[in-house]
Amino acid sequence: MLPDAPAIDLARLGVVGRPDAEGRAGGGLCDDRVRFTLGIERGELREVRFAADACPATVAACAALAAGAEGASLLGAARLGVAATGAAPDRRRCADVAVDALHAAIGDAFLRGARLDGVAAAVAMSGGVDSAVALHEAAKAHGADVVGVTLQLWIDPAAPDAERACCAPSAVRRAREACHALGLAHVALDLRAGFRESVVEGFVAAYRGGHTPNPCVACNGGFRLDALVRFADQVGAPRLVTGHYARIVERDGLALVARGVDAAKDQSYMLGRVRPELAARLAFPLGERTKPDTRARALALGLAAAHARESQEVCFLGGGDYRDFLRRQGVPFAAGDVEDEAGNVLGRHAGAAGFTPGQRRGIGVATAAPSYVLRVEPARNAVIVAPRARLATRRVRLVDAVVHVELAEVAAKLRYRSPAVPARLAGRGAERTLDLSCDVSGVAPGQTAVLYDDGCVVGAGTIGA
Repeated sequence: MLPDAPAIDLARLGVVGRPDAEGRAGGGLCDDRVRFTLGIERGELREVRFAADACPATVAACAALAAGAEGASLLGAARLGVAATGAAPDRRRCADVAVDALHAAIGDAFLRGARLDGVAAAVAMSGGVDSAVALHEAAKAHGADVVGVTLQLWIDPAAPDAERACCAPSAVRRAREACHALGLAHVALDLRAGFRESVVEGFVAAYRGGHTPNPCVACNGGFRLDALVRFADQVGAPRLVTGHYARIVERDGLALVARGVDAAKDQSYMLGRVRPELAARLAFPLGERTKPDTRARALALGLAAAHARESQEVCFLGGGDYRDFLRRQGVPFAAGDVEDEAGNVLGRHAGAAGFTPGQRRGIGVATAAPSYVLRVEPARNAVIVAPRARLATRRVRLVDAVVHVELAEVAAKLRYRSPAVPARLAGRGAERTLDLSCDVSGVAPGQTAVLYDDGCVVGAGTIGA
């Protein structure tokens, strides 16, 4: 049992009637449950109340936070963290629950539409080393006129290692602490439901239909960036800073995403769908750096995030196998035939959704020459295989294409890890065709084709069947 805490000021114990925002948190050393409710008027917290089914240390932390937040602006309250609770080091986890609940309420206020006077910049914070260094660069440029923002996104509850996700609870706390260490406000927005609907359900539907999706493009270049820009608008920030390894280049009056200098970390592909009008508001302070440079900078600054591990590519899987995840989401994984192009049955598979064009390993058939997946036919639950030479193509159809600069000749990157290939771009509107300059194998419907010219992203589209 924990010893009793000193006398606690319970003047703000209770609930705001018809609150303008509320937040809850639970867990910690004593499995506490905390709720904060806020009354807000013109961006100021006129009334702050808390309710707690918690140990004395957590209740004391709640009381201290409520006293510090009442009368402050939303961003003033967003600067309050564990230090404001006065908690002893051995009660840190108790204080974390109280801080989580208050910040959940602050985030809820913005989700309900709160708007503030302008700050110079909003910085996207993931809790990793890249965003931590980007935050320092923004603070160096704008001083205290900066706010950090973290998006809490859905993670598979059955994930074997949720901490591998870039939006895990510990990552949100690290992001908040990085901001507070510089005296900056931090806001976390709970977008789990919207992320699941927009990105995760699209991921599942694509595999169900026999396609190979790229959720990182849908997230980085769509859902996540759109949400961050909305928040920047709410706080009046003309600039959104992120830790992406990419650059912004002005070309013929347009702001275009361009490749970062670190070829091994370049993330311009993930941002392929970013519109020029949005790109004009972005700043990528790491675009001119390499990853080792960033880690060295973090170490020199003494940042806790300097040793943070990288999140995995499909973050919401939390280190899990995507096929196990798809099964839990109801995608059929029934045994079916592995066939050659003539329809001859070569073997059996455990579920067509577990295969993608270009795949060689795990097919489980013996043929004279190595077999690769040519295509998946979900309606028949069939996997069609062929020798590698049959995978080659020189024409790719694009759907949902967005072209920022109309060019006849582009360099087309058809997967994140594949090199760009010279191509001729034909068609108009959302339906386009790429005629590649050389054979490319394993082109997968559902993947994103990002179009480049002189290192700049000039368009993108989804590869069609």
